[in-house]
Amino acid sequence: MSLIPSASQTVGPFFNFALTPDARLGVLAAEGAEGDRISLTFRVVDGDGAPTPGDSMVELWQADAQGRYAQGLDPAFRGFGRLETSPQGECTFETVKPGPVDGQAPHINVMVFARGLLKQLYTRVYFEGEAANAHDPVLALVPEDRRGTLLARPVEGRPDAWSIEIRLQGEGETVFFDV
Repeated sequence: MSLIPSASQTVGPFFNFALTPDARLGVLAAEGAEGDRISLTFRVVDGDGAPTPGDSMVELWQADAQGRYAQGLDPAFRGFGRLETSPQGECTFETVKPGPVDGQAPHINVMVFARGLLKQLYTRVYFEGEAANAHDPVLALVPEDRRGTLLARPVEGRPDAWSIEIRLQGEGETVFFDV
């Protein structure tokens, strides 16, 4: 008798009541945190460019404004956040712009969970116009024509606001890392 493995299936999503029940999970930096406060809006879309309304969760992990990951050095900064996407496929985090870490440009580590994915996706967010991007060893591994998928762009008229689109597949797909 030969056994045939059954197909993998996703269950959920259950983000809104199990993993993201509190919007405060999107605040990485409280009042008084060191550094330049920013808001960072993610828009998660599928291969057709349609938003993933409530079907995605974005999780962030980042260094503080001094480029440190150690918890407790800045009591107003926790460095971790998690939000589900809105009906428009968006979520916005309140944080500080991270400092450079070990010769790497300021960046934010990102995990994306979504309906239809069997595993989370790993990526990074860099900041458009950051001079250190030109010397970042991880960004240098990404083909030049795809690096733009990792760049948050300033929101016009709001100097403290940035946005980035995460495209899960298809043309213009965000670069994801095999971690």
